[in-house]
This record gives sequence, structure tokens and C-alpha cells, in this order.
Amino acid sequence: MNKVFRAFLIIFLNSGFLSCNTNTVKKEQAKTVVSIQGERFFINGEPTYKGREWKGYPIEGLLMNSRMVQGIFDDLNPETAGRWKYEDTQKWDADRNTNEFVKAMPSWYAKGMLAFTVNMQGGSPLGYGNKGWINSAYDAKGELRPEYMSRLGKILDKADEIGMVAILGLFYNDQEDLLEDETAVLNGVNNVINWLFENNYRNVIIEINNECNLKYRHEILQPHRVHEVIERIKSKEKNGYRYLASTSYSGGQIPQENVVRAADFILIHGNGVHNPARIAELVKETKAVEGYTPKPILFNEDDHFDFDKPSNNMVEAVKAYTSWGYFDYRMKDEGYDFGFQSVPVNWEISSPRKKAFFDKLEEITGGCK
Repeated sequence: MNKVFRAFLIIFLNSGFLSCNTNTVKKEQAKTVVSIQGERFFINGEPTYKGREWKGYPIEGLLMNSRMVQGIFDDLNPETAGRWKYEDTQKWDADRNTNEFVKAMPSWYAKGMLAFTVNMQGGSPLGYGNKGWINSAYDAKGELRPEYMSRLGKILDKADEIGMVAILGLFYNDQEDLLEDETAVLNGVNNVINWLFENNYRNVIIEINNECNLKYRHEILQPHRVHEVIERIKSKEKNGYRYLASTSYSGGQIPQENVVRAADFILIHGNGVHNPARIAELVKETKAVEGYTPKPILFNEDDHFDFDKPSNNMVEAVKAYTSWGYFDYRMKDEGYDFGFQSVPVNWEISSPRKKAFFDKLEEITGGCK
């Protein structure tokens, strides 16, 4: 059955114009392809933000991004699913959530955002914490749930059309224990990579698991063994192409040597880093880890803002030639328009905080017109 469902996910797109220094291609002939050369990201053979500088700092080759992990969210627990209802309909609708995500993507891209993180098991729909909901694109044995993959296909197809990269997270620490054992975990990994190959997506890079050093039950997803999953993905190739892979650690943590050696790119989180100057120190310390060789360093989660100030985590990351990712959730007493992680999500640039981020992003990158 999985092959039948997967076949229906392939969508042949009309010709599209890819800007922000990507090549113009016909979608029936080629798709958005992400690659790495040294410390730089490339899209369709061209460095991202080609030729761009901001206040004397190089932007070319960066992959500015945002944490949008709930793009395929659902809650399979009937006892908790009702808490995510939309105000206007008084019910939760997973397809509406994905469709509104897809509709908003061009507005993010226009502001200069080239990548987003989406996760097969989401993230906390409250911003932080877990209280019984079930959100997983895998069943207990690691088989893919067709309805989740259909929603993911919509997102990847739109990203492919407009020239965006998906940082696809495979596991989240409050949901991975739904898989029954290590065999199921590896089955899930194999199934996702095979699905990506079968659907010819080349605009995807892999984050094995979100913050591997926190609360993972399965040993293979813990820091001392997670590099095995990175190597597994790197060993899979089809038509001369393979997926780039890494994993992340919790805020302010330096990646361990086994991951630094194995990963194609390095993921860091800025949560808990209250002094912006510490961002550059994290980058420097990461490069000092034994086994490091030149490769992109990328923040794909940072819940700090202050975009109106001359120094903030985003600015300091850029100064250190490091890609930066916005993490925004709905805080106490905030409404529906706030936050990109709290469900139900308004995926539009709908709050002052969102607008401040995207305006700063456009200032730094020049936008993608």
C-alpha cells in the first residue's frame, strides 16, 4: 500500500522562476537542488544570496531559516485533539493547517527566507513541554502514515516550485518513544529516505533528531550513537545523489566530536543564549572540536528576538558567517496571530514579532524577488 500512496504524491509542476540567485529551470526537467561546497550552501549550482553582503559581512552561501515544525501536525489522541481547534470553526483540521502553511510560503521567501525546519513528529504545540498528544508520521514499527506523507508532499512540492529548502527533522524527543524499538527507528529512517528518493526531492537536508541530548529513550538517537544514523543516510545513494544529514543539540551546547566528524553540516541551537556575544563564541568553539573540517554551521532554533537592537542573536550569527533560524511560539496571553510553533498556527506574517524578524531578514539578505 505504501508504494501506491507514494505514487500519488508525485506532482508535476509547471515551469517556475527561481530567484535569489538560483537558476531558472523547467519543473518537468529539474527540481530545486541543495548542495554544499565548503562552508557555503548552494541551490541549483549557485551560492545562495549570490554576491550579497550586509554591512561588510558576507551573506553569500548562508541558509537563513525558521522553525516551522508543525507543518504536517496532527493529534492522534482523541483525548487531546480538541484543544487545537480553530476559533472560527471550533474544530481541528490537519489539512487546513498544511494548506495554510503552503499558501504562506511565498511571503516568507520574498523576505529572504530560503529554508524552514519541518519535523516528522513536530514539536511541542505549546512551545515547550508535552502533555499526552500523539503526533507522529510513523506507526509503532516505523511505517509511514500516508496522510502525513501526503501533507509533507504538498509542502515539499511548493518549496521545490519556489526554490526553498526543507530541513526535515525525523524525530522529536517527546514522540520518538512511540516507536517500539531500535529496529522501528531505523525502519522509519529507511522509509523516509526511500520516500524522498522515490519522489525525487532534492531540496531537502536532514536533521536526524531535534536536540539529541534531551530525553531520547532509543539509544541510537542519543548523542553517543546518533552519528550512526547520519552515516546510514550518507551511505544511501540513488542516481549519484544522496541526502545531507546532521543532528542538533539543545540550546548553547557544542556538538560532540562523533557528530562533528560525521555530519555534512553543523546544527546549533541558540535557546538559553541570552548574551548575543555568546553566539560567536559557540561558532568558534564548534570549529575547535577535534575532527572539524570546513562545513556550514547553521542555527535552526533560537527563541531570542530584539530585532530592533544593533546586537541580537540573529545579527551576531550572521557576523560569524553562520546561518540563523527563528523560533517563535505563542507566549502567555498572546492570541492566534502569534507564534509559528503553537497550534493552531497562523502561518502568515501576522504579529509584530514575526514582522520584525522578516523585516530584519529582508534587510540582511535583500529579499528574494
